[in-house]
Amino acid sequence: MHHEAIEQLREALSFSPTNIPLRLHLADLMVKEQLLDDAAEQFQYILSIDYGNNKARKGLALVYFNQKKYSAAIMVFEALMSDNALEWFEMPPFVKCLIKEHSIEEAMEVYKKIIKQNSSFRDEEIDAVLRNTGFVSANSADELSVHNPLLDDEDENDHQHNFFMEKPSTTFNDVGGMDAVKHEISMKIIQPFKNPDLFKAFGKKAGGGILLYGPPGCGKTFIAKATAGEINAKFINITLHDVLDMWMGNSEKQLHEMFMQARENTPCVLFFDEVDAIGASRSDLKGSSMRHVINQFLAEMDGVENSNENVLILAATNAPWSVDSAFRRPGRFDRVIFVAPPDVEGRIQILHKCLQDKPAETIDIAAVAKVTEAYSGADLKAIVDMAVEYKLEESLAKGAIQKLTTKDLLKAAKQHKATTHEWFSSARNYALYANESGLYDDILQYMKIKK
Repeated sequence: MHHEAIEQLREALSFSPTNIPLRLHLADLMVKEQLLDDAAEQFQYILSIDYGNNKARKGLALVYFNQKKYSAAIMVFEALMSDNALEWFEMPPFVKCLIKEHSIEEAMEVYKKIIKQNSSFRDEEIDAVLRNTGFVSANSADELSVHNPLLDDEDENDHQHNFFMEKPSTTFNDVGGMDAVKHEISMKIIQPFKNPDLFKAFGKKAGGGILLYGPPGCGKTFIAKATAGEINAKFINITLHDVLDMWMGNSEKQLHEMFMQARENTPCVLFFDEVDAIGASRSDLKGSSMRHVINQFLAEMDGVENSNENVLILAATNAPWSVDSAFRRPGRFDRVIFVAPPDVEGRIQILHKCLQDKPAETIDIAAVAKVTEAYSGADLKAIVDMAVEYKLEESLAKGAIQKLTTKDLLKAAKQHKATTHEWFSSARNYALYANESGLYDDILQYMKIKK
């Protein structure tokens, strides 16, 4: 199949020889087919018209490495290092080239850079030379282990994380309203599971990502859990606390372990709550070590080394404008869905569920729903809780159960204002003035604002 694609790309490039993305794609396919000489030729051509193109330089260095042209690879890697263009996970081939050329001291310096950024890094070939055969002096060994006790000679499995995994019984029937959101999730996630042959016929497979955004308390986490319940999948809820670690490199390791646990337990829904805290815009982070966490996150989503088939990645954020735009590229969070406060029908359903099994007179739920526009699901629950508190006090005073009334709920609605207004006041500015791609059109539509 790759051979056919290669020929098609060659033909396309004959009409557009300076199309660099197309030529990079061709070179990558050639690498996959082990057509290393041809791939090197493509990378060299790109560099002849765009000297300094990092993707082409990295590709050429790896081709030279695989061709055992270690001296040539070192020259390219050294240029990339001097430009600070290599991430830690791109450095091991450079170290191996230096070892092959007996440049042990330089190999040691690059190895230290890897360890500083990912303290749990292991590679048998490199370790055999730099850790275990005397080339690592006592001082070097101390430098390598200063960041993390994981570098002790312990069994690495001792540090594996088992993140809490459940199998929810909640389904879409338990979710009040949100019909448009349910439909989008159904087409992207649920139907490919239930009708795999049909979707494969159109080149679609089960998996992928959806980013849910909107004001807090509108059910983003609940709908994610219900998605897992709809397809009888396992569910792992990930928060910032689960990812971040005080030791450099461990955060990336934990992200990898989360994805591996999901891959080993398919079908599985990985849900990242408050993903803006984990996937903040890299341009805002500058020299922060969080950039490496984000790069690891992107690599895991791409499934470069491990297949993500039947791993469903859902994420929620109250601040989509703070999420790095790279997360929205195809194959990552390629569906971005606005989760609005429930409409009147949704509010009726939510209020009905909140009032179930509570002592109540005949309640005019529609009247309560009418006066609670823009209230989130959490706000509606708060109203019912307040009304219950009124009745508990009254019941204690009278020595008998006093039932909830419509009047109690309307009174609570007056006291508890919608918490979504503050969010919409901020979101409005982004939707009006930072919305070139139309990503936030749903916010303007909800707020009835015309551009």
